[in-house]
Amino acid sequence: MIEMMLHISLILFIVAIAIVLYRIVRGPSMPDRVVAMDTLGVNLISGIAVISILLKTRAFLEVILIIGILAFISTIALSKFIERGVIVEHKRDR
Repeated sequence: MIEMMLHISLILFIVAIAIVLYRIVRGPSMPDRVVAMDTLGVNLISGIAVISILLKTRAFLEVILIIGILAFISTIALSKFIERGVIVEHKRDR
């Protein structure tokens, strides 16, 4: 019963990832694309966690952690880029 629920949830995560990829490509604005990329990261993490449970292994936990960190950093960087036009500001005293 649990394996069937895990397979269904994995299929639903794949559908959600496909919808989010469509939003990234055809998004009406740049902030919508940033939110879609953040949602993509969350769905990837959830899908990998389900795969890890199905395969009864802990080998993917490091992958989940790295994807989570990269998704967070990319969301912050893209948000700063949209807001200010630069990601890293250099202050120069002259």
